[in-house]
Amino acid sequence: MKTLLATALFGTLSNRHIAEAFSLQMNAKPIGSSDIPPPFRAVASQPPSTSLLGFQPPPKSVLSLRLASTATDELQTSPISSETEQGTLGLLTFDLDDSLYPIDPVLNDANNVFVRKMAEYGYSINPQDIVEAGKRIRESAGQNGVTMSHTEVRLEAIRSEMERNMLLKKLAECAEDWATEVKDLTAPLKASAKKWAKGAVSESVVESIYSAWERERHHSAERHLYPEIITALQKIREEHPDVVIGAVTDGKANPMLMVFSLAPYFDFCMSWEDDAAGRTEFYKELANVDGNADLQWIYKAAVEKGKEIADTKKELKKDINDDESPPVWIHVGDDLAYDVGGSASCGAKTILLDLDEEYNQTAKLRFPPYNKIPAWNTASNDEIAHRKAMNDEAESMVDKRVSRLSMLPDAINEILSNE
Repeated sequence: MKTLLATALFGTLSNRHIAEAFSLQMNAKPIGSSDIPPPFRAVASQPPSTSLLGFQPPPKSVLSLRLASTATDELQTSPISSETEQGTLGLLTFDLDDSLYPIDPVLNDANNVFVRKMAEYGYSINPQDIVEAGKRIRESAGQNGVTMSHTEVRLEAIRSEMERNMLLKKLAECAEDWATEVKDLTAPLKASAKKWAKGAVSESVVESIYSAWERERHHSAERHLYPEIITALQKIREEHPDVVIGAVTDGKANPMLMVFSLAPYFDFCMSWEDDAAGRTEFYKELANVDGNADLQWIYKAAVEKGKEIADTKKELKKDINDDESPPVWIHVGDDLAYDVGGSASCGAKTILLDLDEEYNQTAKLRFPPYNKIPAWNTASNDEIAHRKAMNDEAESMVDKRVSRLSMLPDAINEILSNE
């Protein structure tokens, strides 16, 4: 009996609740579009003042450039287009050393490999020996020393250190044979030993040692890439899929050889060492107080190469639009004289990578008020003084200045928005 009463009571309550719910639903006011809460809008917020890595957040002006996502019909029907509302990025060129990675630890790693490679061939030297040899070679060459490329100086420095080591060994052998001290050997005997040492150096060994140094330079650059650069390059490629990206460098670094990092994002590399005549003329002008050092030759070559690649890409596309506005060229680098001044004189928009202290750049520290010359630097005092004058002149040619590589995509878009 108790069970039947409980069942009946439960059934009565359940039917009543269902009836009340149905009544509420029937009497409810229809939901209009104004009653739907607006969608969440993702807006960039100020990050913490410091991070575990010690990197400071970008300024608010950069954060405000980041577009917030929204689900409104208005933005879906009128998307932001880089082709319709801003200039088109056609060519983006980068400096490499101290722009995409810090050059100081990279050269230290390469020089250590150089020492180990020399030891394999029986030569005992210190990393700084090769740098000092390079300085002596530039100085002894006089005016021509200024025009020597980094590769020429390094090869000659390797050869010089090998000759010096072989000469010391030969003099020690001669002194032992003559049962005397090295300092007491006759001048003709010393001259003969020096001639022998010079002829005993193997060019294939010199090339092998240099190749080991250059390989380590690229491997070390990949290990020391600035942490944001790959993300920045990915974003630039996504926002500007047709852009041609190249490197312009005064050394032997080549992103196309950095297959585990930079290679997928770059289309070409132009080195100062590719044009011996242009490089020689530039350094002669740089060494001349009354001269006007002109860097246009290397940047003009980069523009031509970029145009060639862009034309090839366009030929492979079906939708060729001949009415497009002229594409914009932007150059990015850390050096006022070479990167900003050189590229701007050829028509580039410029972004100066005046990065925060954590990035360990060296270019700006070589000049007053810092005057901190890196141990590996072989430039003369006159060359540095002329570079300072070129830096001062290039200050007015900076279009954008960024302190962190994460700011780079926004800086590019700011430049394009004014085109």
